[in-house]
Amino acid sequence: MTSQGMSRRAFAGAALSGTAALAATTVLPVQGAAASPSPPTPLPSLDGTALRAAINDLGHPPSTAAQLRVGGTAGSWRGASGAADIETRRPVTVHDKVRIGSITKVFVATVVLQLAEEGRVALDAPVHHVLPGLLPPRFAPVTVAHLLNHTSGLPDHVGIPEPTTAEDVLRHRFDHWTPQEWLATATHGPLKFDPGTRQEYRGINYVLAALIIDKVTGRPYGEAVAARILRPLGMARTVVPGNDPRIHGRHVHGYLAMADGRLEDITTYDQSSARGEGDMISTTGDLERMLAALFSGELLPPELLRLMFTLPPDDVRMLDGSPARYSTGLQQATVNGVTLWGKTGETYGYKNAAFSTRDQQRRFVIAYSPTTARSGEESQMIARVADLLTRT
Repeated sequence: MTSQGMSRRAFAGAALSGTAALAATTVLPVQGAAASPSPPTPLPSLDGTALRAAINDLGHPPSTAAQLRVGGTAGSWRGASGAADIETRRPVTVHDKVRIGSITKVFVATVVLQLAEEGRVALDAPVHHVLPGLLPPRFAPVTVAHLLNHTSGLPDHVGIPEPTTAEDVLRHRFDHWTPQEWLATATHGPLKFDPGTRQEYRGINYVLAALIIDKVTGRPYGEAVAARILRPLGMARTVVPGNDPRIHGRHVHGYLAMADGRLEDITTYDQSSARGEGDMISTTGDLERMLAALFSGELLPPELLRLMFTLPPDDVRMLDGSPARYSTGLQQATVNGVTLWGKTGETYGYKNAAFSTRDQQRRFVIAYSPTTARSGEESQMIARVADLLTRT
């Protein structure tokens, strides 16, 4: 994919790759590639007034709703602002569901690592051995591990819609793709780099990872996520929607601003092209529960959990030359000297971040509903919240 436009993958990838001036990269920069937990870092006391002001500012970026949940041993805070539905004016609550975008990848990576622990898939196995016939023979060097830490080198997508306006987004909102059809758009031409030598954040890596879960477990990846993570942790409001484009139950609506200023409801949206990489639905409470369980070792043994806190070697750089910042399923960010691990996520009408210090002194999950998708300002709320939670 080369055009930025209004594409979900274009603006999400830009925010995370450092190739565009979005706040997610300027305020959440990477610092080093250390895998081991850092010594406890002094954290500020929670300022409820400032946190309330941070989420009440729905003008930067233009948004209709925001939720914030702060937890960890250093204190907790909850808050919500705005309307879950601008037609009914129902106030948003911290219990409302949202689309979580790429935070889906944390669930997928965890399940693949669980399957590795059980000896059902090897992380160093070539993907074409696990999923025979899906990748061209020239992609033989790509392994399962390369998918999980975005070092596969898979080519850009070819022949997919590239919306350039919000109106285009609406026209394509019900486009449906099978995983195999979507994968076929990213298998033209050679690998962009030798697997394991560079890092490029790509959703297609996790579309393949979900297909691996399908193949190894014999059932759709969402059923494996539910059986292995959602039900054991009591995450009753988290959903892998499959082919259902709707959000059921109490939820926040997502909107996009049209050229004439009108807000169009974009909540109902076919997520088939994001299967396994950005299609899940959840709540801030469920996501905090997932982070706490994952970081506490409830879901993975120490040797595999360690992979989620290990970046590639120092000589593996992002395509723009900046340090690698994605581990197996997570990303590392340092704000005001505090190292955080977690994941951002977005899709039209929704933006999220779920991060924690390794020692769980401080966790936070934020979910809000920006109405623009290419202004370069969508990450402003994450930026100011992260600053408040780490600046002493």
